[in-house]
Amino acid sequence: MSTSLDDEIHALVVHDPGTDLAAAVRRHAVAVAPLLATTELDGLVARVLARVGGLGPLDPLLADPAVTEVMVNAGRDVWVERAGRLERAPVAMSPALLGQLLERIVAPLGLRVDRTCPVVDARLPDGSRVHAVVAPLAVDGTCLCIRRFISSGFPLRAYAPPDVVDLLRSAVSARLNMLVSGATSSGKTSLLAAIGALLPGPERVITIEDAAELRLPGEHVVRLEARPATADGLGAVTVRDLLRAALRMRPDRIVVGEVRGKEALDMVQAMNTGHDGSLATCHANSALDALRRVESMVLEGAPGLPLDAVREQIHASLDLVVHTARRPDGARRVVEIAEVAPPGSGHDRVRTLADHTGVVAGLTRQREVQS
Repeated sequence: MSTSLDDEIHALVVHDPGTDLAAAVRRHAVAVAPLLATTELDGLVARVLARVGGLGPLDPLLADPAVTEVMVNAGRDVWVERAGRLERAPVAMSPALLGQLLERIVAPLGLRVDRTCPVVDARLPDGSRVHAVVAPLAVDGTCLCIRRFISSGFPLRAYAPPDVVDLLRSAVSARLNMLVSGATSSGKTSLLAAIGALLPGPERVITIEDAAELRLPGEHVVRLEARPATADGLGAVTVRDLLRAALRMRPDRIVVGEVRGKEALDMVQAMNTGHDGSLATCHANSALDALRRVESMVLEGAPGLPLDAVREQIHASLDLVVHTARRPDGARRVVEIAEVAPPGSGHDRVRTLADHTGVVAGLTRQREVQS
């Protein structure tokens, strides 16, 4: 089917949409190309409807359950991640069309993306996360990434063997504070959601994220989402702001989608002030590296604290680091679970409980279980 025919029908519908958009598209298509076979006509109608009210040629990709991420480079080249592997998608895209689709995403949210605001984070109605960079920062043309929201999620057994799953269940029951670490696209948020699904239903859980992705199944879950500043630099609400607000909302557990900076200080303090069993994620290359990153972020929030005091506080607050990685075949798996060891204990700051082979040691840390 020629792109020119799609363009012609699209132009007609824009000028004469009618009350029933689908009927209007079909009417114009039949008038312009009366000899089209039924299957070709249906395809034409679907494509034009996607351009008018959806995300155009990206809609079929986002409807594919095997696709976890959609990427557009330089306003033209479309790639997808399917089953953990990148592949080029046979999709016709143009810089002009991508600009229209991006505006369709951000405008209803009160956001803008242009040369003065060239980076934007947004969310689709289904919860999928959108990140875009435009010129002059994107030298070759607009870059768009859509990380699909998977409503069903994945069970914990998809990430770890049974003995490791049992270890994590025990850690949740013992109300241990856990940090999920990993590299970019290693499955941190998905693993966090799988662990979060184990949280007891009646407990009041508050989730805090830059872009709301988590939808925990508990019956008493409060979801908070940070807000970027306006184009005038006003109205920003950070993860740190939300963490402080959450402490006044009577949480049993707090779940932080990702700690990146000074909010780590507030997270550590929250974990050490009666909010046992809390969860968070951060970028790191190993469990030990995650611990070092938390130390650096806490010092960023409180530069006057001695390092020894920071380490003592982290040990008192954080119990486990669960590290995940993406294997060469694209699967995301738990590759390390480490207990935070006390300073001067003889361990290298962490004690390995599980690795890629399974559980190698048992839990020693235990927090008081609330009645």
